[in-house]
Amino acid sequence: MTSPSPADLAAASAWEAPLASGPLDASVEIPGSKSLTNRLLVLAALADGPGVLRGALRSRDADLMIGALRSLGVRIEEGDAPSTLHVTPGPLTGDVDIDCGLAGTVMRFLPPVAALAAGPVRFDGDPHARVRPMRPVLAALAALGVEITRTDDAGPDDAGRAGPPSHLPFTVGGRGGLRGGQVDVDASASSQFVSGLLLAAARFDEGLSLRHIGTTLPSVPHIEMTVATLREVGVVVDDSRDGIWVVEPGPIAARDVRVEPDLSNAAPFLAAALVAGGSVSVPGWPTTTTQPGALVPGLLERMGGTASLSDGVLTVTGDGTIHGIDVDLHAAGELAPTFAALAALADSPSRLRGIAHLRGHETDRLAALATEITRLGGQAEETRDGLVITPRPLHGGLWHTYADHRMATSGALLALATPDVLVEDVETTAKTLPDFTSLWQAIL
Repeated sequence: MTSPSPADLAAASAWEAPLASGPLDASVEIPGSKSLTNRLLVLAALADGPGVLRGALRSRDADLMIGALRSLGVRIEEGDAPSTLHVTPGPLTGDVDIDCGLAGTVMRFLPPVAALAAGPVRFDGDPHARVRPMRPVLAALAALGVEITRTDDAGPDDAGRAGPPSHLPFTVGGRGGLRGGQVDVDASASSQFVSGLLLAAARFDEGLSLRHIGTTLPSVPHIEMTVATLREVGVVVDDSRDGIWVVEPGPIAARDVRVEPDLSNAAPFLAAALVAGGSVSVPGWPTTTTQPGALVPGLLERMGGTASLSDGVLTVTGDGTIHGIDVDLHAAGELAPTFAALAALADSPSRLRGIAHLRGHETDRLAALATEITRLGGQAEETRDGLVITPRPLHGGLWHTYADHRMATSGALLALATPDVLVEDVETTAKTLPDFTSLWQAIL
């Protein structure tokens, strides 16, 4: 008897993504922002007293951050709901292990925090996490006097290479404090390298003067989110010069704060209105925000939808018509999978630009999107910094997710207009959007 192939096993366990049977008329509650939740957790852990997060995201990424901070000695307890978190700071302890999973915010935000711990802190994560770039933030910490060491199974790219490791796993030699000062970082691969250093900088004895020395700086709104969040807790940040941030040392104020819905996670739900026609609404949409997902309504309007905001409810309406788009997503690369899926269903070609950094995300998102759209009969080609997508008739098939939550949601979006699409490993959406399949089915 012949054993089933890996492809057969993947198809057998895949999710049968639903086909839209008519126009939508739905409202969907989107959980709290992952980006804000994990920034606020770090700042609450470093604060001058106990604080509360309300409406916090509870997903794999957020729970990994909670677990890591608990390992470092921070007390985090649930309130009357899992999304209410009471955070009590304490002395940061060392000689602990931190599981980063596949969470970029954990692997990049916590090494600077670990430098403040009293003892070594060992970092590792999922197999896919071991290929995500880490060297810039570790090199910056090493330049500030932190000992960063490789572990025995560090990747082959580090063999014989001077300086700190390029990837997980590694160990941060915490010394109970850090002098701080001036340091350079190349954040061309991820804005998280900047954010991670800034979040802990007020706890450095001399604060931090940080200069970006790379050729490009992706996802600037995420850095602006970090700076705004720091200012909200009383930290003084000077970002008046391009590519330079100066954080003054000082206390981080404890707060009782509510977390905004994750606007980027709302994107595929709102985009569904363009694919199937009808309307999808998301309550709790902020009038002002630092989230890159704030670009979603305007981009959907450019592709043929209409968007309106009334009493905090954003509603997007479509008639099944989707226009191609030429757009620079440099500031919001996390939206690329959603808009690539829309582009594959459009009435004209699209070009997504400014997203070369997506090659270093949960997977190489540019290669993954090009491969999977092509697998279903579409035409998608990689460019130096993005994708060119030319609509073609699509057919059913297995959509691979590469352990990437946004690949899974983009596959679901394509399936609304394409019969017999199977999405492999849809459970990977738990990284930022627990119970995605139930929410998705509900809008239909």
